[in-house]
Amino acid sequence: MSREPRVRDVPWIPPELADEDGFVGIGGDLGPRMLLRAYSEGVFPWFNEGDPILWWSPNPRAIFELADHPNGTPGYGGLHVSHRLARTIRSGKFRVTVNQCFATVMQSCGENREGGTWVTPDMLAAYTEMNRLGHAHSVETWVGDELAGGIYGLAIGGVFAAESMFYRVTDGSKVALAALVARLRERGFALLDVQMKTPHTTRLGATNISRTDYLKRLREAVAMTGISFG
Repeated sequence: MSREPRVRDVPWIPPELADEDGFVGIGGDLGPRMLLRAYSEGVFPWFNEGDPILWWSPNPRAIFELADHPNGTPGYGGLHVSHRLARTIRSGKFRVTVNQCFATVMQSCGENREGGTWVTPDMLAAYTEMNRLGHAHSVETWVGDELAGGIYGLAIGGVFAAESMFYRVTDGSKVALAALVARLRERGFALLDVQMKTPHTTRLGATNISRTDYLKRLREAVAMTGISFG
């Protein structure tokens, strides 16, 4: 007896079938259930204002190793913390907070971007709701009472999917990233996904892994229990 093919109730195809650009689907919505399903399958939305929702799963995938790594800085996994940045962190110049101004961090990540921004009103509303529900988080850095930088993303099981970061003061985003890595290590996370390498994240130690390897590690990390970003 033949089996009926499984009907997927999501607008994307399995990530293994993505095209060479990593495109996997179009449409759907940005509700919490859809976003949690997407990130747990290695898929994320990325589109400009006025465009339909586009879903992606690039190959290779960029990550920061959270376990101790020979190319990283002790205490920071695969993240490369330069001597100068380490001195800045130790100096106490920056004050670090968590989830103090999520929406502002997200909006700031979309400012001054040539060719449009992916932080559309719909995206901002969707991820702010995810923050309210405890799924999305931000790490902020401050100099005095002035926001200096930040990073935000989603946490599911033992994976943190970082979306973007920004700075207004030199090193503001780097200190936020270092604080994020330290927090994830302390709380037992297994995977820090940064989607695609950039020259900036490459200098900081991001590495590419194949989609096959990423999806295997993602499934293992998502299944982890007792992990909380806090």
